[in-house]
Amino acid sequence: MTRPDDGELRPLLLTGATPDVVAIVSRDDIVALRYALLVEHLRPGIRLIVTIFDRTTAGEVARSVPNCTVLGMTDAIVPSLLAACVDEELSSIVRVDGRLVAATKDGSITPARVPVNHNRCPRGLLGRYRALDTSSRALVLSFAALFTILGLEALLGGLVFHDRWYDAIWQSTRGLTTVGSAPRAEHGPAWYKLLSTGLMLAALAMVGLFTASLVDRTTGRRLTGILGSRAVPAREHVIVVGLGQVGLRLCVELRELGIPVVVIERDEEARCLPLAQQRRIPVILGRGGNRFLLERAGLHHARALAAVSSGGLENISVAVTARAVAPHQRIVLRAGGSDDITDESRSLFRIGAVCDTARIIGALVACHIAGEAPVNVFLIGARTYALFPGGRVMNLAAWSDTAMG
Repeated sequence: MTRPDDGELRPLLLTGATPDVVAIVSRDDIVALRYALLVEHLRPGIRLIVTIFDRTTAGEVARSVPNCTVLGMTDAIVPSLLAACVDEELSSIVRVDGRLVAATKDGSITPARVPVNHNRCPRGLLGRYRALDTSSRALVLSFAALFTILGLEALLGGLVFHDRWYDAIWQSTRGLTTVGSAPRAEHGPAWYKLLSTGLMLAALAMVGLFTASLVDRTTGRRLTGILGSRAVPAREHVIVVGLGQVGLRLCVELRELGIPVVVIERDEEARCLPLAQQRRIPVILGRGGNRFLLERAGLHHARALAAVSSGGLENISVAVTARAVAPHQRIVLRAGGSDDITDESRSLFRIGAVCDTARIIGALVACHIAGEAPVNVFLIGARTYALFPGGRVMNLAAWSDTAMG
């Protein structure tokens, strides 16, 4: 049933052949919570299975409805996305009995390892500069210009007035900080005065630019850094487009594997943006389908690009642009929405890995309805597999045939 109201649910739960279990599957956590409370009110004690994205909401559902099994949709989806970002030969990466294991394309289970591509060229200084935001670029540019002016003034002092190197640096710093130039500079040659005038005017402009950019960096909302963990990675990173629950969790898992990440998010008020800032994950604001943003994020030097927003068409738009910018780059696509056209898109161009969330969630819910509790559900082509505690892997199609037989 799609969004039934109280009047539609009441006869199904209270009259005739009443169900033994009710499964509530929704993309909206609040809607799922509402239906869980409604079903519990109409049929207290009935077995409930509810899918939830947000962990806080999941905890509230589990607390309010004790007879409810809460399935974390993020926990179900991210292992397949994570594996596709790490290695195209893997289907899922998940923690089983305290160990991080990976499911391969043939259905076997191995310890999870991160392959390193030593052949990928690192980004140059110009590429790193282009990855900075506007205020960071201004800060770096003005600082470099001021340092250059300082060096030129010191060099001129040594050449024209034969100052010792430390005196030349001191006099140059006096002029740069507008304390004043040396009195003997007034008796210097004409060419020196003209050149020094140009340097002083340039220093005046650069000091203003440096001050403004420093204030902006200090008081503004910093989503990327110049150095450190919040800087846009140089190489072997994963570009995550879409900062929802799935995107944030994917970034956290990638970082735990030692893989750097950068996020592109179009919504300046995204709910997970403060959490990304708290975890020092670099975020670039803008549309993921913008080729200039993808180049700024270092698509040519990245390990993979993962388009994981909740909109299927938006993810495909990102994939198309990424293909145009870097034809051989690995692309991971989250699919399974109501507006998905993944099958049609596969006939037009190669998509590196498509994670069909609807199939994964559907199979996971079906397993729990049948009384099974798999650690993870993953896809290998058209087949659906479940990973159980202890490392046991089962083809769900064969298991379904056996159960029906």
